[in-house]
Amino acid sequence: MGHRRSFRSPTGDGVPAPKAAPPYDPELRVVLADLDKESREPLTPDNLAARQQRDAAARPRPTAEDLRADGRFEVTELRVPGPSGGPEVTLVSARPSGLVGPLPLLYYMHGGAMVMGNAWSVLPRILREWALPLGMAVISVEYRLAPGAQYPAPLEDCYAGLVWATGHAAELDIAPDRVIIGGKSAGGGLAAALALLARDRGGPEPLGQLLLCPMLDDRGGTFSGRQMSGLGLWDLTSNTTAWQALLGDRYGAEDLPPYAAPSRATDLSQLPPAYVDVGSAEMFRDEGVAYASAIWQAGGQAELHVWPGAYHGFDSVAPKATLSQDARHARTRWLRRLLTDRRT
Repeated sequence: MGHRRSFRSPTGDGVPAPKAAPPYDPELRVVLADLDKESREPLTPDNLAARQQRDAAARPRPTAEDLRADGRFEVTELRVPGPSGGPEVTLVSARPSGLVGPLPLLYYMHGGAMVMGNAWSVLPRILREWALPLGMAVISVEYRLAPGAQYPAPLEDCYAGLVWATGHAAELDIAPDRVIIGGKSAGGGLAAALALLARDRGGPEPLGQLLLCPMLDDRGGTFSGRQMSGLGLWDLTSNTTAWQALLGDRYGAEDLPPYAAPSRATDLSQLPPAYVDVGSAEMFRDEGVAYASAIWQAGGQAELHVWPGAYHGFDSVAPKATLSQDARHARTRWLRRLLTDRRT
């Protein structure tokens, strides 16, 4: 194991001190200002357990019957073999009712900073906005959360589920060569790591990777990480707390593998096409831009969107804002192009 470092405040390390932050989009700024104090409170080691309890109690967890939406969708909860030595993994499988397959599959990892969230809460929007109009099946993964389960457990859960799903494609009535992996925030980081892991293990070959405001870099050294410290809904303090929870004693290790933090990767060749989007006013901006750039430099394909004036999770916090609608439409267009281009 390499040397570890403790968290340092956003100064030094050769990165210029920020003088100002990008302005928020006017619609998004109003919504942000109206949020309660608890929603804007930074995540710290001291409040982590309380935040997890609050999230588990407050975050929606629709049942399979809820998700079926009066018969519009077929929904099944599956318990499949987990990683070696690990527990079974729960997969929530859903698809528009009445569609004859094999359907393309969106294999999705929820957000929540690796310490919160669940596989069910993300599905109503995904089913409404992508599965129904694009004729896709969806599998949402209930991976283990940190700090109770630290790296590599959450990623291995996601990999085990992907291997099982593609290996049971006929049973699930999905096309194993038309699987897109994706996620938001922590889930976006997991999707990026999953693409690297599948490549290096010779596992399933995803058609694409949908990386929405992805959590990619444990080192906290980007300009945007420092620039947005104390601002918006997710900053350097919160991010450091989450990475420490995930990595434990390996936090800050020089030899941390890229599967733990994809920004550590030195080889981004032979990866599926990526969609990367971030906000100009969020701390993940620079690591997302750098990741897309590194894919291009490796000869790969990436579509990058930096939404002006957007903070982390803007489209969930302010779904009716024009910028949020634009972002969702752009993601849908990318998915449609990817599926259309590869249809045989």
